[in-house]
Amino acid sequence: MKTSKGLAVLLFLTTIIVSQAQEIPLNYVLGENNSDRYKFSTLLASATSSENETVFIRTYYGGYPLSPKGHFIEIYDTDLNLIRDYNYKYAGEHMVDGFVKNGQIYLLELVYSVEQRAYQYVIHQSPLHEFNFTERVLLSVHSKEVNDPLAVSKYNRNFGNGFSTTVHFNDERSAFAITVHHREGRDEKYRMFLYGTDLKQQLSYDFTEQIAEKNYAFENIEVSTDLKTLYLMGKAFFKKKRFEASERKYQYELVKIAVNGHTIQEFNDTGRFPEALKPILTGDKLKILGFYADRKDNRYNGLVYFNLNPSSLNINSNRYNPFSDQFMLDKFGREVDAELKNLIFKDVHSTPDNGIVFSAEEYFVTKGEDISGGGTQITERYHYNDIIVAKLDASGEMEWARNINKAEVTQGDASYASYSAHADANNMYFFINSGENPQKMSKERIMFKQGYSRNPNMFVIKVDADGGL
Repeated sequence: MKTSKGLAVLLFLTTIIVSQAQEIPLNYVLGENNSDRYKFSTLLASATSSENETVFIRTYYGGYPLSPKGHFIEIYDTDLNLIRDYNYKYAGEHMVDGFVKNGQIYLLELVYSVEQRAYQYVIHQSPLHEFNFTERVLLSVHSKEVNDPLAVSKYNRNFGNGFSTTVHFNDERSAFAITVHHREGRDEKYRMFLYGTDLKQQLSYDFTEQIAEKNYAFENIEVSTDLKTLYLMGKAFFKKKRFEASERKYQYELVKIAVNGHTIQEFNDTGRFPEALKPILTGDKLKILGFYADRKDNRYNGLVYFNLNPSSLNINSNRYNPFSDQFMLDKFGREVDAELKNLIFKDVHSTPDNGIVFSAEEYFVTKGEDISGGGTQITERYHYNDIIVAKLDASGEMEWARNINKAEVTQGDASYASYSAHADANNMYFFINSGENPQKMSKERIMFKQGYSRNPNMFVIKVDADGGL
């Protein structure tokens, strides 16, 4: 979740206190009040150093219209004191992410080199305690320049611009995958790369043969501990297949990449649509979690669990857990034709009893007209709506599911939208901004009537081991 400094620090310090507190209301402390020189900023990344310091990397903006002007780095100790900061006066073309490893800070940027006629992933690297950035090219792919090289992701589905690339980190942030879909003359190419955060390339794979009939929009990854196997989960969109009006134009697929080739597992059970799937690799066990919808209902109807062989990707077992009638009523009301919304996985947590608690958020984009300065322009509005949180036991059977009703919308800057979560043993804590107090409808339901506000409050919602809110 992108967020401004104030929210990021507050989330950080509140999360620290949550780990010590067992019950709400929570006690919290505020760090020292520092004057913010860059009020128009978004959080590019946050990380923890080997010395347990917290590092924030912010992109700051200026001018009219606002555009990136540089990156501001702040380092806090465990008592929330600002130790040092640094203004890296480099805006960059497309700064994708950042991370900290072995006392070094890394920024990952996508740039277009006119001289090389290629898109390049460039690493900006500096010692964390003595800032001195250097640059080097990590990956270079020949291509013509396009308007939006980051056009295909779990949020966007623009496949036809000639070049698109994505970066996905695993949950542990020990590795990241780069996918590149581009043209070489009249031919389409699709390549995948896996790097450890030591920046050593672990895999390079040509996936081109699979895109003749499908376009892929991967949403998340999982990586083996030795970094020799990459699992990518996402939507595969059919290019030529004809569809009935009630059918979806995609299916979820898990792609395994290793040095000896690739394997694909499709999730397309008749009469059910698995949705928002996420792979979890624990030892020699590969589990897939997510949701499903009935073909005729066009709404999420429950949770789905798959137990896969991590080598062959064969499905050893699966379980479909339907939501209760009351949950469906809380979630969709009495709307028979409620539209299916895009669910994005946010958090997964293993409990002491080997169960899994996870949450996902409804996310979708709408377009509208913005009239200003005597003209009209099309604007995109980003919606962050309901949170679904659920628990599965060790065998994949659903113990409970809860829906937190909310509606947040922003025009591109998610600084105060969405939410953050923290796990503590059997409990989950959700941190949400809202302009007014939420209503607790029952032990199993909370509703936020007002989402985004220019003067928001922060609320903490605790979900206990039994699903009580």
